[in-house]
Amino acid sequence: MNRIETFENAEAAAEAAALAIAEALTDPGPRTLVATGGRTPWPAYGALSKMDLAWDEITVTQTDERFVEPSSEDSNARQIRSTLLTGQAARARFIPLKGDGPTPEADAKAAEAQLAPLLPTAATLLGMGDDGHIGSIFPRDPRLADWLDPDGERLVIGVETADEKPYVPRISMTVRALLSTGLLIILITGEGKRKLMERALSGDTSLPVSAVLRQGRAPLRIFWAA
Repeated sequence: MNRIETFENAEAAAEAAALAIAEALTDPGPRTLVATGGRTPWPAYGALSKMDLAWDEITVTQTDERFVEPSSEDSNARQIRSTLLTGQAARARFIPLKGDGPTPEADAKAAEAQLAPLLPTAATLLGMGDDGHIGSIFPRDPRLADWLDPDGERLVIGVETADEKPYVPRISMTVRALLSTGLLIILITGEGKRKLMERALSGDTSLPVSAVLRQGRAPLRIFWAA
């Protein structure tokens, strides 16, 4: 069973995540980082952006994105640009999931064509929602089983209904794409999410996060702080 690595505070957990990602990006092989949204990883991105890595050889993309304009405060890409792709890290190539398509599904298909040649990635950083969702794969999605299938056909999908604010459509990597990585890190904080993670680790398969816990394809580390 995967062990939850516990840290004194959120900053320490973020620093550990940044160091693990940096190591993965300096190993021989692919140099692509899949970055998650939300506020929890911001300190990790800030730490990474200051590291002396071969940023001009690194590609950054996203686990998921909201179907909003890149200038919107709700845009994950905007937050990644402002917290990670600064300083030396601004030299990295960035592939956002939100494009110019008329629908999330159109953008998902365009992103899939760009991302497929980049797999497997060097590292993927995930968070987890209060309902156990990962990326923008929510428990009540009618095609949940397809999106959680590690052998599913799709790498990137359009999500018409989100179960958390902001209630806008999304674009998300599937579990098949998330697991195609040299290192998968889940970074979470708070007692509630630790209890949820322990439920998933104990076998609660109703939580989408369980699909990346009960697998043997990608090395997994779980970082938690109160």
